[in-house]
Amino acid sequence: MLDDRKLDVLKAIVTDYVSSREPVGSKALVERHGLHVSPATVRNDMAALEEEGYISHPHTSAGRIPTDKGYRLFVDRIATVKPLSGPERRAIASFMNGAVDIDDIVTRTVRLLAQITHQVAIMQYPVASSSSIRHLELVGLSADRVLIVLITSTGAVEQRTLELPGHTEDLLARLRNRLNQLLVGRTPAESADLLSGFLEEFDPTTRPMAASVTAGVLEILSADPSARVLVSGVPNLTRFGPTLHTSIQPVLEALEEQVVLLRLLGDATSDGSAGLTVRIGSENSDENFQSTSVVVSTYGDDGGRSGLGVVGPTLMDYPSTMAGVRAIARYVGRFLAEG
Repeated sequence: MLDDRKLDVLKAIVTDYVSSREPVGSKALVERHGLHVSPATVRNDMAALEEEGYISHPHTSAGRIPTDKGYRLFVDRIATVKPLSGPERRAIASFMNGAVDIDDIVTRTVRLLAQITHQVAIMQYPVASSSSIRHLELVGLSADRVLIVLITSTGAVEQRTLELPGHTEDLLARLRNRLNQLLVGRTPAESADLLSGFLEEFDPTTRPMAASVTAGVLEILSADPSARVLVSGVPNLTRFGPTLHTSIQPVLEALEEQVVLLRLLGDATSDGSAGLTVRIGSENSDENFQSTSVVVSTYGDDGGRSGLGVVGPTLMDYPSTMAGVRAIARYVGRFLAEG
């Protein structure tokens, strides 16, 4: 258990590193943060923090930088979420009041979130209802063609025809049974997420046909707005490229994958409750995001919650970012309810 002084030292290190993006030394901490102890005492505290894994000593620098574990302690026990200023709140209201439809609301929201937080903003389309998948059927129309029929709990029926040369009734039955096991009772957004690892169950000879069927199902699911995620502010991430400790390309590629983004947002919405979630570095399940931090909040009501949030470097300004995500999630939730 860290004492208050070591927590103060950790807070100062995180604050200075986020501001300067340079390793932080003991002398600078004493001068800038009024710790009321000598640099030698701070060095001892830094050594203890390093030994416990909260900070690290990069290369030959005399300074220290926070680790993922250090950021987590900062977020959980030290950081105070900064309230938005009056001008920021008025800017949100002004920006949103001109929205004319759902597409416009989502576009405005994600652009505003990127501007306020200076991160990459991601937003799932609102869940219009609590509809779920009731049944999925695969019907062989000919030796080369298959019909996909998907029925939802609201009675909606969606169909797609696929070219699937060489399919067999046994393969269709296997696909039909497995897809129903995975998807029945799930929302379209949840179903899209579950299909991400589906193809690994098939051997190389049947995987291409399974992939074609999966693509057809995903096409049907993507017609549901809540299975779509909008992204804004990607250039914000490129500014922090050198601080990600890895190539930025996998992050940029992952930001283009709807299924990956739905899973990322799903961490905050899986239990259906409102709240703010922060995933730091290795806490992210997708390895492409393990050099970043993700701050996500739910919005909407008990009839269906969606997620919005930001992706950025682990050295982000957590108090301000958390405040921005939380405020915009609350505002867009009220805006949709009133509309």
